[in-house]
Amino acid sequence: MTPGLFLALSLAGGVGAALRLVIDGAVKARVRTALPVGTLLINVAGSFVLGVVTELALGGVLDDAWRLVIGTGLCGGFTTFSTASFETVRLVQERRYALGAINAVGMLVLAVGAGLLGILLGRVLTP
Repeated sequence: MTPGLFLALSLAGGVGAALRLVIDGAVKARVRTALPVGTLLINVAGSFVLGVVTELALGGVLDDAWRLVIGTGLCGGFTTFSTASFETVRLVQERRYALGAINAVGMLVLAVGAGLLGILLGRVLTP
């Protein structure tokens, strides 16, 4: 990995983290629920983008360096497994067992589904 690629990947990670903060804050300001909808939307959207980017890179449409910058950097900074885990544990500690299960299982199912849809879109866009 070149120093320039490392810098681009690092900057993209910072941009992804900042986007996560802004989007999660905007969702929390508009949606009042115990279910952490912002984190759910962020992880699902990030999985979709990662699916598209990965498929485009595998198909030769997108250079591997861009896959690293967008997929590892931007999506890596944007999505958050640790926050999702923490929020699930918090729901369980508050004895909101159904919401905790919905959050954990729902996020997994939706994120994997979004990733698969992203791969399918990437295949459509690959000549």
